[in-house]
Amino acid sequence: MRAHPQFRYEEVANLVVSLVDSGTLSPGSRAPSLREISKQQQVSLSTALQAYRLLEDRGVLEARPQSGHYVTSRAALRLEPPAITNPPGRPAAVVISPTLSKVMQYSVDPRLVPLGGAIPSAELLATARLDRFLARAARTKGASYNTYTEPRGDLRLRQEIARRAVRWGTAVSPEDIVITSGCMEAIALALSIVTRPGATVAIESPTYFGLLRSLEALGLKVLELPTDAADGIDLAALKNVLERKGVKTCLFSSSFNNPLGSTMPSENKLKVLALLARYRATLIEDDINGDIYFGPQRPVPFMALERSANNVIYCSSFSKTVAPGYRIGWMVTKTAAQMERALERKLAFTLSGPPLLQAAFADFLASGGYDNHLRRIRRVFEYTIGQMSRTVERSFPAGTKVSRPAGSFVLWLELPKSVRTAALFDEALKNGICFVPGDAFSVSGRYGHCLRLSGAHGWNERIEKGVVKLGDLASAAATRSAAASLSKR
Repeated sequence: MRAHPQFRYEEVANLVVSLVDSGTLSPGSRAPSLREISKQQQVSLSTALQAYRLLEDRGVLEARPQSGHYVTSRAALRLEPPAITNPPGRPAAVVISPTLSKVMQYSVDPRLVPLGGAIPSAELLATARLDRFLARAARTKGASYNTYTEPRGDLRLRQEIARRAVRWGTAVSPEDIVITSGCMEAIALALSIVTRPGATVAIESPTYFGLLRSLEALGLKVLELPTDAADGIDLAALKNVLERKGVKTCLFSSSFNNPLGSTMPSENKLKVLALLARYRATLIEDDINGDIYFGPQRPVPFMALERSANNVIYCSSFSKTVAPGYRIGWMVTKTAAQMERALERKLAFTLSGPPLLQAAFADFLASGGYDNHLRRIRRVFEYTIGQMSRTVERSFPAGTKVSRPAGSFVLWLELPKSVRTAALFDEALKNGICFVPGDAFSVSGRYGHCLRLSGAHGWNERIEKGVVKLGDLASAAATRSAAASLSKR
């Protein structure tokens, strides 16, 4: 699938995909004939045929002799989803996996098949359009923006972010927002204003290794909660740690946890908020993936479900959707005392963000370009995750389990326990492939047989061959382990 539609047949294909995604064309229904689509879209029959062949390749349409084209009934994966996790249930100091430093080194190596880093490739992002806004801002306002911003960040950018918050049901003032250097600075700021060194933070398990780095740097302990790959954290376990362990801070993803891909249903989010209110605990909400949803509606953040939102600090950024290099993130708190402490720390550590980048991004958001871009990359990532899942199904060893994310672009694989993915990582590197072993996502050492695959580069022949080869390596490792077990009997 191409990152940027360049030809008319691609536009026709994307139109049909949108009809399928919206439910206008249901699975098993007949698609418009080639003559109908060519007439409707004012394209030649050869262009229409090229579009439909592309959709056949993607698995969206199937051709039936003497009958026409039909929407495929996409077969469900036969692989089971990962089991709910079972971490130790006690506070622990953060110790970063030694594998992680190697992962960070190799995830940006262009010689390797990029199944590791969860950073969208430049080819998928709206780089050219955003560059034009930056060039115009530099040309028209360069001198006036060659200075410091106020610590909260550019006012117009904060206004645009506040307008977007209305879409998912919450009223946020620009004064409630502080612009940060990506989502990680937002989360670090939030942690620093509600915790002290030595405190314990409840987290999902597994969780993004970048969060573990921040928790380690701030001298915090973690308590990993059992987490389901579909519905998120176990509510009974959360109640237990709030009631018996005295935990006062939680750090959860609200949409498409990295790496599991889980999203807690709104009714469960309301129960979490009720528990937090009862035990006077604070939630730091990581919603960096919320805009990359595959269904008809964006998942509702915790903050939008909490009327006062005084015990929720919301963090996000544009790094996963459009501009990782701009490092534009933000933190939202509706508590004046928390905002005051956040601004004090912002002044102490970074003073302010780059004004020109913020101004250009505010113009980009105001133009509507972001929403058009989001619609496109959602289709790209949904297609990628579907293709990657099916390739895993046919290539990895028996007993493999795979997550079913409804958004974002990462997959979590649980392999047979005999396959150690840290060793598999070293073997994959020798074969020109990078991924992330499971032990990087926990301090408990529970995920040594798991791994994360990233679809951040979309789907192409090179990616497919890399997934197939990795599956072959995993299958060989499982076979060797089984043979070794038999020889010991």
